[in-house]
Amino acid sequence: MKRLSALFLAGLLAAPAAFAQEQHPVVVELFTSQGCSSCPPADAILHELAQRDDVLPLALHVDYWDYIGWKDQFADPAHTKRQKAYAQTAGRNMIYTPQMIVMGQEDVVGADAAAVMDLVAKHQKATAPVDISTQRSGDKLHITLRPTSGQDNEGYSVLLVRYAPLKTIEITRGELAGRRMTYANVVEELRVLGTWDGREDTSLSVPVISGLDAAILVQRPDHGAIVAARRLD
Repeated sequence: MKRLSALFLAGLLAAPAAFAQEQHPVVVELFTSQGCSSCPPADAILHELAQRDDVLPLALHVDYWDYIGWKDQFADPAHTKRQKAYAQTAGRNMIYTPQMIVMGQEDVVGADAAAVMDLVAKHQKATAPVDISTQRSGDKLHITLRPTSGQDNEGYSVLLVRYAPLKTIEITRGELAGRRMTYANVVEELRVLGTWDGREDTSLSVPVISGLDAAILVQRPDHGAIVAARRLD
């Protein structure tokens, strides 16, 4: 484990500025739980990824470990549902924690730092077929989506995700009893704003909520590939 951690940190420090794709960060979803004793190393990796501009890491706490003795304070049944939907789309017959899904396409054990870094590097090389631009006006944020690679026949779901940059909790029961844990980019809302055929420019607006960071994800239907993402200023 020490070697993996060293490789991971080396990858973080060595990431060239040229790779800082702030407009289209690589989305890494971590399915984790405060009731999972195997999750802290993955939570730490996500915390480190949150320091990078070219990655959008999201912590989705699930509820299926609550029965062990500690109810995850950040868990949402919708996160478990999303993880199950990813498994169904990919033809997997199980879900687990800690699991990371990169760009909605590939899964990896969330504590495997080297594998996570390999997938991030792989998806950094991809060209986004969608451009996302934003403009704030008062308490509204206006978002414009533009296709960049010709006509699309599948269409997309447009999702809004809101998340807390840092949340700390004292765990008093369960497998992590006695631990004080700080989690990064804890998802508090993830919802579909609408669908888009991907053929012509489209615009939408969302209200600004203070205290939470937010991002837009453009994803293939039925929990397919995430093709573009952008943090909302």
